[in-house]
Amino acid sequence: MAAGTEYQPHISILEDGCRKGNVTSMRNDKSETAESTKVVIMGKPPRYLPPIRHCMSSTQLTSTAEVELDGGVVSTESPSDGNAMFVPVFRSGSCSEIGPKPYMEDEHICIDNLFEHLGSTAHFPSPGAFYGVFDGHGGIDAALFVRENILRFILEDSHFPICVNKAIKSAFLRADHAFADAASLDSSSGTTALTALIFGRMMLIANAGDCRAVLGKRGKAVELSKDHKPDSFSERPRIEKLGGVVYDGYLNGQLSVARAIGDWHMKDTKGSSSPLSAEPELQEMVLNEEDEFLILGCDGLWDVMSSQCAVTIARKELMLHNDPERCSRELVREALKRNTCDNLTVVTVCFSPDPPHELEIPKFQFKRCISAESLDLLQDLLDSNI
Repeated sequence: MAAGTEYQPHISILEDGCRKGNVTSMRNDKSETAESTKVVIMGKPPRYLPPIRHCMSSTQLTSTAEVELDGGVVSTESPSDGNAMFVPVFRSGSCSEIGPKPYMEDEHICIDNLFEHLGSTAHFPSPGAFYGVFDGHGGIDAALFVRENILRFILEDSHFPICVNKAIKSAFLRADHAFADAASLDSSSGTTALTALIFGRMMLIANAGDCRAVLGKRGKAVELSKDHKPDSFSERPRIEKLGGVVYDGYLNGQLSVARAIGDWHMKDTKGSSSPLSAEPELQEMVLNEEDEFLILGCDGLWDVMSSQCAVTIARKELMLHNDPERCSRELVREALKRNTCDNLTVVTVCFSPDPPHELEIPKFQFKRCISAESLDLLQDLLDSNI
């Protein structure tokens, strides 16, 4: 984790369990939902546009008192939550740049309103949004495939919407297997995948690889994902247990990430565990009025910039013009100034229509903490030494 960042107690790592409760099933509508998700809004304009590419959109969510998620009803109004009336307003902007590399292998997606995007056939627990960054390697095929299919795989999963965390995990693995079966694509290419799925105030971050999600919380950076580097404390034991090796920071001396979709030349047969895993780590959080914006970025950004630095720059930009697209563009330009060696993709998601408020810095007042008698005594001692 980068210096100056912190984890907040309201963020929890999700496991396989899910909450139980009565939730209206949408299984009968799976085929309609699947059909409606075949066309996905792409965060990147056509490739004939100039090297720097960006997009921006916005939507306001209707107020909701309850969010049905993971098989239960998660109330947004709890006795300990002073932000129960907070209603997120999603405004996103993105920017991609090829950087010093000869090819552009990044992809991303921005959907501020899932209802509007999927149409009347969508059956969601509450109004929602979806964002993703996909950092490809060994070609563009894997990143393109995942961008075009990952949301559909989530919605089609049998666990959705009863247990959303299981649906997301299953979707990542399904994308991995489906990509291997796509005969027209190069299955040796691969991609990291970072997604943010939001329903009402509930946000689920899923990550496989070294892209990173960072929350701007009143000027503080809160990392919502872990970088899956092969030599990290959590990944290296898993890799070695499954027969892999980490050499000079690379998995089996070849790949600089420990989790990715694709790269089937480095994986065992389907269904078997492999040192290179496509399974994502999930984190869940409830948004409140202190949560100002979210930054999703590929490692080309984080290689040259700490999480706190990115939040500081983004907040300053948003206070100036309140434009998430220009904010993403500035982060990309700053990374280029710092001589990043990779492609760059940044997505900035704001949770309010207003710019961040200026932080109030408390003024410290220094008061005399020595008595008049002590001052006289000190003066006498000084005079006697003259």
